[in-house]
Amino acid sequence: MKILKIIAGLFGFFTFLAALGAGAVLYGFYYYGKGLPDYTQLKDYEPPVMTRVHAGDGQLMAEYAIENRVFVPIKAIPQRVIGAFLAAEDKNFYHHSGIDPMGVARAIVINLKNVGKGRRLVGASTITQQVAKNFLLTNEVSYVRKIKEAILALRIEKALTKNRILELYLNEIYLGYGSYGIAAAALNYFNKSMGELTIEEVAYLAALPKAPNNYHPIKKTKKAVERRNWVIDRMAIEGYISLADAAYAKNRPLSVASRAETEFVKAPYFAEEVRRELVGMYGEDKLYKGGLSVHTTLDPTLQATAQRVLQNGLEAYDRRHGWRGPVAKITNLIDWHGDLSALKPPKGAPADWMLGVVLKLHEAGVSVGLQDGSRGALPFAEMRWAREALEDQKVGARLKQPSDALERGDVVWLKAVTENSKGKKYQPNTYALRQVPAVQGGIVSLDPHTGRVLAMVGGYSYAHSQFNRVTQAKRQPGSAFKPFVYLAAFDEGYTPSTLILDAPFVLDQGPGQPKWRPDNYSKKFYGPSTMRLGIEKSRNLMTVRLAQTLGMEKVSEYAKRFDITPNLPEVLSMALGSGETKLMNLATAYGMLVNGGKRIIPTLIDRIQNRDGVTVFKHDTRHCPNCLAMNWTGDQLVPQIVDNRESVTSPESAYQAVSILEGVVQRGTGRRVAAVGKPLGGKTGTTNKSRDTWFMGFSPDLVTGVFVGFDTPKPLGPKETGSSVAAPIFRDFMKEALADRPATPFRIPDGVRMIRVNARTGQDAQPGDTNVIWEAFKQGTSPSQSNRVVEGQSDEIVSPGDVDTGGGLY
Repeated sequence: MKILKIIAGLFGFFTFLAALGAGAVLYGFYYYGKGLPDYTQLKDYEPPVMTRVHAGDGQLMAEYAIENRVFVPIKAIPQRVIGAFLAAEDKNFYHHSGIDPMGVARAIVINLKNVGKGRRLVGASTITQQVAKNFLLTNEVSYVRKIKEAILALRIEKALTKNRILELYLNEIYLGYGSYGIAAAALNYFNKSMGELTIEEVAYLAALPKAPNNYHPIKKTKKAVERRNWVIDRMAIEGYISLADAAYAKNRPLSVASRAETEFVKAPYFAEEVRRELVGMYGEDKLYKGGLSVHTTLDPTLQATAQRVLQNGLEAYDRRHGWRGPVAKITNLIDWHGDLSALKPPKGAPADWMLGVVLKLHEAGVSVGLQDGSRGALPFAEMRWAREALEDQKVGARLKQPSDALERGDVVWLKAVTENSKGKKYQPNTYALRQVPAVQGGIVSLDPHTGRVLAMVGGYSYAHSQFNRVTQAKRQPGSAFKPFVYLAAFDEGYTPSTLILDAPFVLDQGPGQPKWRPDNYSKKFYGPSTMRLGIEKSRNLMTVRLAQTLGMEKVSEYAKRFDITPNLPEVLSMALGSGETKLMNLATAYGMLVNGGKRIIPTLIDRIQNRDGVTVFKHDTRHCPNCLAMNWTGDQLVPQIVDNRESVTSPESAYQAVSILEGVVQRGTGRRVAAVGKPLGGKTGTTNKSRDTWFMGFSPDLVTGVFVGFDTPKPLGPKETGSSVAAPIFRDFMKEALADRPATPFRIPDGVRMIRVNARTGQDAQPGDTNVIWEAFKQGTSPSQSNRVVEGQSDEIVSPGDVDTGGGLY
């Protein structure tokens, strides 16, 4: 009995101690659990992640971020990576409730020993506890923080799934080398994606969470390898890898690789336009922190071509109009290298230009010194263009010797050249004189069937001016607008053979206003001429008479219908392209002509995915349930997609417009671009006094528009037109863009008949006619029905000699 009493007493005592301990634990949870951070915020936590913008072929074009962090969903993290971290950090992660009791007991024993020896306390933190510390607590080393950490871990386990906890941990943990999260660490340590990591590399990363600096791969290689190999052993013990793989991995050296510099597609105007669109769609916070993946329409090859040909075209125009003088002057040529090196280059020059100083002038050319201290030669042939720039874009006398343009000490832009214009090779270190153009311009190229913008350059140099002349500049299109006046006529039953009177025209503008007397660019009048000739030769007077006959309300409506301008004033001068528009708008309008009259909306973005890879935006809204690329075997029928595009004109009228614009290239003002050697159509545009020059052109599957003009409008100079300034840029671009494409003819719709006609009269071709072309007529129409003359109504009956002509548009 006495023994039983003793046992009962001990049992009661231990029960009391247990109850006391439980009460203490409960009180500790209550006391330390008060005022802890809200753990439920982790349920919706989204770390700030960079947004990446990609070109159409997947190459990176731009990154927008506050922190260079990549967030990877747990389902996209390789199992080998997950296994390595679980083996090293928390093997019981999927089985405990936030705290590992055995680990805690082991840590308590070790810390009791460490306290007496003055050593650093160790932890037994589970992955859940580390998430609690990293997201909600400080890095303070104390029992109080450990208690709070444990309390939060238990709460987190009730609120979040295990996979969500692991996802937060693997993306947030700091692993050294400025790496937050495993994706960044894989790149920074090994220049690899997570899926490319080997066993030994994965194990090394999993060895880092406790103290990255203690296992530096270069400074502390021995300790790093020991820790890595420990992780490899743990991976084998836990069954994540085989013993043979573990043995092989442990014998591998620890080799790190510097992260390769990110390569970007150079398209600054395009990228900035995309950035503005994203801000408009989602706001700046989402752009810089939301981790969007943006897939754009950009074709890097076409973009590079567009950048080069636009710069070359602007430089060619600029050189025709003279030399504006050196960039700077160096007076002390004894220390020319020091002074030149200290000179900050002005913005705007291409990357392959360099600054040089004129050291000596001689009859054959100029000796120049460069910023790297070397010397070179500037032959007279490579600076002969540098005649003095005068007012109104005129130039001074031809150069007879280098001293006519340059002096010793002049600092100028130079470009390395290897041969002259005739193909003769130069000696090494030979340069050509250059200057940054004062004129500006833009080029855009898009798919006429989808509106996808494939290339866009908004100016000579983004570094010099971020203003985009494709999407932001509103300028007068001149004769490039005329095809839409003619299109309106085709929709009203006119044909390309319809005759319009080409004769002087006078319009009374009201009391106190001078009479409006438009004129042809040639200052000549040609009598009744076909509508085709009116476009091919860009006859202003024919366009005015046609617009007056149709009514300007009709012309204005077509300008709105084709998204050229929403509110074109209903005055006759607008028919000649004096209403302002943007290059992007006009290129899109031409695209609607080429594609058979279907509305397209220009887009720079194909689709956008959020941080989880879910598509949140698509430009193509067509429904296609069977368009499943992953399930395609090649045996199925090609899916049929419904064309849901709105019709803005009939296919027949659109083709008639395309056909006469093809004639512009073959016989008219756009003959310069015929050198491309492929079926092309297009139209020049030149405004009064040549303030704006355009060429809008297309192949059956590519539309390209070019604009050139000064930002503050002023004349481009005598005889400068869309044909001489903009058309060569278009020609050079299309020559490269279409080089590897077949010579596809323009597609003729079913409702059009091609009839042989006399090119001058537009009537049926007769035996013996030499000037014969194929003309497009709608079903039910014929050349014989097109012999009436559209005269319009002039307020005065005048003869050519009576007219006081003004500049006119071309």
